[in-house]
Formats: sequence, structure tokens, C-alpha cells
Amino acid sequence: MTATKSWTVQVLIEEDGDDTRADAVLRTRDATTLRGTGRARRNPADPAVPEVGDELAVCRALSDLAHELLEATAADIEATLHRPVTLSG
Repeated sequence: MTATKSWTVQVLIEEDGDDTRADAVLRTRDATTLRGTGRARRNPADPAVPEVGDELAVCRALSDLAHELLEATAADIEATLHRPVTLSG
């Protein structure tokens, strides 16, 4: 039987001058919440293009979230197998 599940990732972007911060928050059906954070800072010599900072900060937040999810997965497997595991991603 095929099961379809839905997880939600919400991305929040906060800009403060040349600094941009993004938080990527994953919520699963079983109320698990994981968070990844990313930052970007515009070089003062570069033109002001806010979308570039948003993209970079979000990219870094999603990458951090992926790492957090991989770590959580490894911890879940270790709890099941009662031994250390190594996952590569």
C-alpha cells in the first residue's frame, strides 16, 4: 500500500541593513521540529540587490536543516539498533 506524507518547511527571512538571516523550520506529522539557520552579509563594495542576500541566507539555512535532519536520522537509527551508525549525505 502506498502512503503519501506531507512535511512542511517554513522559511523566515529577516533583513537588517546589509545582513540577512534565514531560518528554515521543518515540521513533521508527529510534531518533530527541526531548524536550520543561514546568514548572508553584503560586501559594501557590491551593489544592493536584496534578493541575492535572501537566496544565499536561505540556501545556507536549508543546508543546515539538511544536516540537522541527517543527524536526527542517525540518532533514530542508533536508538533502534543500539549501536553507533555513520550516515553520509
